[in-house]
Parts: sequence; C-alpha cells; structure tokens
Amino acid sequence: MNQPRPEPRSAADGAPTAARINRASWAVFLVFTLNGFAFASWASRLPTVRDRLDLEPNQMGLLLLFSAIGSICALPLAGLVVDRLGSRRAVEAFAGVASVGLLVVALSVAQESVNLARVGLFVSGVGIGVWDASMNLQGAHVEQQLGRAIMPRFHAGFSFGTVAGAGFGALFAALHVPVPLHLTIAVAVAVVGVLLAVRLFLPDPAHEPEAVHLGRTDTNADPADSFPTSTEAADADKRARRRRALQAWTEPRTLMIGLVVLGAALTEGAANDWVSLATVDGFSTSDSMGAVALGVFLVAMTAMRLLGTGLLDRFGRLTVLRVLAASALLGVLAFALLPHLVGALVGVALWGMGAALGFPVGISAASDDPRRAAARVSVVTTIGYSAFFVGPPLIGFIAHHVGYRHALLFVGIPIALGLVVMNAVRPLPGAVGQATERTPAP
Repeated sequence: MNQPRPEPRSAADGAPTAARINRASWAVFLVFTLNGFAFASWASRLPTVRDRLDLEPNQMGLLLLFSAIGSICALPLAGLVVDRLGSRRAVEAFAGVASVGLLVVALSVAQESVNLARVGLFVSGVGIGVWDASMNLQGAHVEQQLGRAIMPRFHAGFSFGTVAGAGFGALFAALHVPVPLHLTIAVAVAVVGVLLAVRLFLPDPAHEPEAVHLGRTDTNADPADSFPTSTEAADADKRARRRRALQAWTEPRTLMIGLVVLGAALTEGAANDWVSLATVDGFSTSDSMGAVALGVFLVAMTAMRLLGTGLLDRFGRLTVLRVLAASALLGVLAFALLPHLVGALVGVALWGMGAALGFPVGISAASDDPRRAAARVSVVTTIGYSAFFVGPPLIGFIAHHVGYRHALLFVGIPIALGLVVMNAVRPLPGAVGQATERTPAP
C-alpha cells in the first residue's frame, strides 16, 4: 500500500517546529554551498599552483592524489565520528581541519614547497571527506523532518558553491591576486559561514540505547540488578556503535545503494575531468567549445538537482532514478559514438541530467533508519567518493589506448550495474519523509 504522509510536526510533541525545520534546511544548503566554494577556490587556481611549484603533468597528478587519499582514508571512519560528535560538531571540527589543510597549501605555494603542499592536501582531504559525510547526515535528518525529498536541492547548493568558487578564482587570477591571499580569504569566508550556519542545525536523532536490552528479566532478580549501571550502559553503547559501523559494510542493501552511488559519482567525476578535453580532441574543435560542453553538463546537472525534489515527491525515488540512469547511459553512448558535435552535446545534456540525483538520493536511502544512518552513510559515501577520485584517472589510462571519447564508454558499465540493483533504493517500510511509492511488505 502507499506510504502515508507523516503527521505535521509541533512543539507540543517534542518535535521541531516547521519554522525551525525550514531554518535548518537553509542552514544545510549554506553548508553544502560553502563546501563547494572551498573546494572550487583551490581547484580554480591549479594552473598558477602548477607554475609556482614548477610541476610536470605527472607530478601534478601525484600531488592531487594526496587529497584523494586523505578523503578515502577518512570516509570509512566518518560514521563513528558523527556517532560520537553529532553532525553539528563534526561539521564544525572537520570544516576546521579542511581549512587548516588549505592554509598549509597556501603556505606551501608561498614557500614553493611541494612536500608541504602534499601534507596540506592530505589534511584538507581528511577534513572535506568527513565534513561532506556529516552535512549529508544532517541533510537527511532535515529531509525526514520535512516529510519530502530535498537532498537534491542541498547538492544543488554544492554545485552553486563550485560555480561561485570558480568565478571568484577566475576573477582573482585575472587581478593577479596571489594564491596564498586568495585561499586565506576563501577559508575565512567558509569557516565563518559554517560556524554561523550550524547553529541552526537540528539535533541528531537520538540513538536507542542498546544497553537497555542487556538487563535481566528474571522476576526473582534483585531490582537493583535489573539494568546495567551508567558506566556499563555507556560501554555497551560504545560497543554497539562500533558494531553498527562494521556491520554496515556487510549489509547487502547498503552495498547495493553504494553501487548505485558509485555509478553516479563516476559519471559526474568523469564528465568534470574529461568532457572538455574529449570534445576538443574528438571533434577537432576549439578549447572554448570544450568549455561549452562542460558548461552544458554542469547546467543540466544543476537544473535537475533543482527540479529533482518535485519529481521525487511526485513519482518516488525508484522511478526517478531508473529514468535518470537510463538518461545517463543514453547520454554517454551518444557523446562517445555520434559523429556530429550537435548530437554529442545533446548527449552531454542527457548525461548531466542523469548524473544529478544518484548521489543525493543514495544518501537518503542509506538514512531511512535514522539510528543506523551514520554507519550506512559512511559506507555509501566511501564507495561513491572512491569512484569519484579513482575512476577518472583510470579513464585517462584507457584513453591512452582508445582515445578520450571511446574511453568514456567505460562509464556505462557502473551505470548499467546500478540499474540492475536499483531496487535497493526503495524506501524501507515506515521510513519518514520519502516520496509516496509502493514498498514491499515487511
């Protein structure tokens, strides 16, 4: 049967009011935007960084790998971190870690030290990875309280942030603003914005203390021994959290959601890195047309993230993701195989729309059970970001043998696999805040 809509929230039953939920929604959107802004502020100055550090292309690739290694190392632990600190404190702490890393990078550029840059990028990768997982968890909680899908809109905020960061980066580069000063300003803006925004976050869902189930039920037992002491309860709860974090890596549904997210992340990452170059080389056209192709992809993806909330509310996450995965697959095939540039650009637009919702909806699906959301989101984001970071270099290796356009056909494999396991994103029975759609009987 169709899922009922959640009852309206009120202060009387202890739930946050509608006004507070709305403020939290805008706060999460701002934190997503600032995350994208910080990332793009650094990425937009890469040509200057390359010149100041005097790096060859292969050396530049190795340098950037340190940020990916930092994020991949941190993400599996993000669930435990958020379980311990809560999403608000985790965002504060690891936005700070990311900022320290970027300031170290700024110092490395000033001192022209490659080793210092590697350290800074590793630290910033750790910070951005946990910051990302934490803000996604708070976003999923807000979505559940709202009673409708809104995660795609938060991810559109990240897209807006990258556009703003890249725009300011281009302006500062044109004005010859030194990279250390630019990054310091960007870090200051991001940190101040995050510290203000997280004040409006909602409290995290309370974890049901599993220790209460350890008490005795023997009617002849001393009542004083019926429940564990506070110390015993705290120790048992810590063990339960660690157990949940490990068990999430063995849950078939969580791993299948991770596969869906992997396809979406690789689809997005491959386009960001290779669409421009593949357009220029594949159609013997100008660099500006390559930039246009990337712009088509980004605009299509951002637009779909803005439209996605309404589509998810109306048709449900399973139907929407199936259609968009098919769109992404068709778009990749069109871009790689059609002989004319116009047809390829249409393919890029379909590709961008198809890549838009897999990641945010995967986070929503992993968060259907709030008590286990932190561990499951940690697994899903680890799988997704591993593909985001590792996949594009692999495509570059394939392109060395078959060319950029045909190498991008590789992206179709995880998209097709995601379609096969797409049922995993179906809302769990009783999940709050999801679009109405049929769910399997318990």
